Amino acid sequence: MNADELIGAHMILRDKIKKEFKRVLPFGDEISDRWEKARYLGFGEGSSIYDSSVVLGDVVVKENTWIGPYTVLDGEGGLVIGANCSVSAGVQIYTHDSVKWAVSGGRHPYEHAPVKIGDCCYIGPNTIIRKGITIGDHCVIGANSYVNRDIPGFSIAFGSPCEPVGTVVISEGGGVEFHYNRK
Repeated sequence: MNADELIGAHMILRDKIKKEFKRVLPFGDEISDRWEKARYLGFGEGSSIYDSSVVLGDVVVKENTWIGPYTVLDGEGGLVIGANCSVSAGVQIYTHDSVKWAVSGGRHPYEHAPVKIGDCCYIGPNTIIRKGITIGDHCVIGANSYVNRDIPGFSIAFGSPCEPVGTVVISEGGGVEFHYNRK
């Protein structure tokens, strides 16, 4: 296939996706299958991950989890994301850093620590999660948060640094309520 044929195929596919789904995607996301990429990576059944996402090291994603576009999943220190999670666009999850390596002129090794995100969590757009963090089940992490401490299950948390500001309450019938702390 030459460049003109590739561009023509792209334009046909772009038009089809726009008409059917009312969206326009980057070329890589347009031609790739998010579910196939998740299967290739060994993620759980029903999970998906955009082509524009970067995956490094040992990353485990359980079933029915959506990984949005332009995410970074650094599993160099071990990363587990639970079932039925939504990891929004631009989220960056790190399990290692090179801070001490850089400031020591390369004499100090990189540091690694695992990250675990529980089941049924929502991670808002552009959130950054640092190495060594555990987020419990059924948590909501607000957009643009910097998570530098563990977040207990059933928490609503946001900010930079990220702090719990409320709780998630799930009724026996499956209803969800958000209760916010009053100050």
